[in-house]
Amino acid sequence: MVNRVLQPQEIEVFYVLPAVRREFAMCMKAEGKSQKEIAKLLGVTGAAVSQYMSAKRASLLKFTDDMRKEIKESAARIECEMTLTREMQRIVNLVRDARIVCQVHEGLGNVPAGCNVCFENKEGRGHGKET
Repeated sequence: MVNRVLQPQEIEVFYVLPAVRREFAMCMKAEGKSQKEIAKLLGVTGAAVSQYMSAKRASLLKFTDDMRKEIKESAARIECEMTLTREMQRIVNLVRDARIVCQVHEGLGNVPAGCNVCFENKEGRGHGKET
């Protein structure tokens, strides 16, 4: 197997999105929803919800208290696929702004030192070109 640098989008798919779903599930469970209801709202299987609850899935990424508060607020608004998509986008944008993807990337040990590629355009630097 080739040891390659994961792209930020892969970090989101493999680590961030599952962790957000897990937090959504935990919040919904705390509000009294059944695992079946949670699975339907999140578009996952009941087995996936069970694994979220038992920390067998998506438990590596830990969110700050502030991020968990935002996730809890989003979870309360999820009523269907459209609101799931809207709230997932809201949280992923917050995760990006908080540079949580960078923290995960650094934790994996395969991010170049001083990397700022994901934020170059936001900070007024070129269009992803080296400067």
